[in-house]
Amino acid sequence: MSVVSLIQLFHPVYRQVQMRSVLKALIPARFRPQLRHWFQGDAAVHWCRVVMNRDVDHFIRSLDCLHIDALEISGSGLQGRYNFRSCRTVQYPDYDICEGPLADEQFDLVIAEQVFEHVLRPDQAAANVFQMLRPGGVFVISTPFLLKIHGHPSDLYRWSEHGMVQLLATAGFNVLRTASWGNRECLLADMTADVGWTLYNPRLHKLHNEPQFPIVVWAFAEKRRSE
Repeated sequence: MSVVSLIQLFHPVYRQVQMRSVLKALIPARFRPQLRHWFQGDAAVHWCRVVMNRDVDHFIRSLDCLHIDALEISGSGLQGRYNFRSCRTVQYPDYDICEGPLADEQFDLVIAEQVFEHVLRPDQAAANVFQMLRPGGVFVISTPFLLKIHGHPSDLYRWSEHGMVQLLATAGFNVLRTASWGNRECLLADMTADVGWTLYNPRLHKLHNEPQFPIVVWAFAEKRRSE
């Protein structure tokens, strides 16, 4: 039996917290990094986000980053990653996107990754993002669809690609593109009772897309220069 077959066979067992504790007690410390490498892959990225992350990254890098003032809402993935002119991060509850804009027309790019499913008034939140963008500015948004309930503090909404278009268009945006990704294997892998997500392992996990099973949805939208 090949190493890949063995990993596939024992991966569901390895994911159990109790089993990892047993392995930690039984396996010498010098072998544990290799074991983690086999089962978890090279990077601690959620399987359900791999394709989305790559597409978002490709889109952002296509922009004129050196002349962009960026804002990230409830995240920290932008810091030091792109050569923005400036980059600001705000976190809930210090800033509530539903309450109003930070300031009018101050940003060229606003990013909200896996945020809008948690806000009480996504329609108002989208309108506030629109207000914060300069004419020609871009909004990058991603949300879950076929994903289990996860609080922090509340989990309230889901959008398909068509639903995302309606949300953004109602706020005044010109939607440049929407996309979604998911497959049944990833969906089933994350159907656990805890709030954890399966880490991507290229030895085990496929990235083919089954459009009927979108786990995540994302969109790129702009504030027209004539606004």
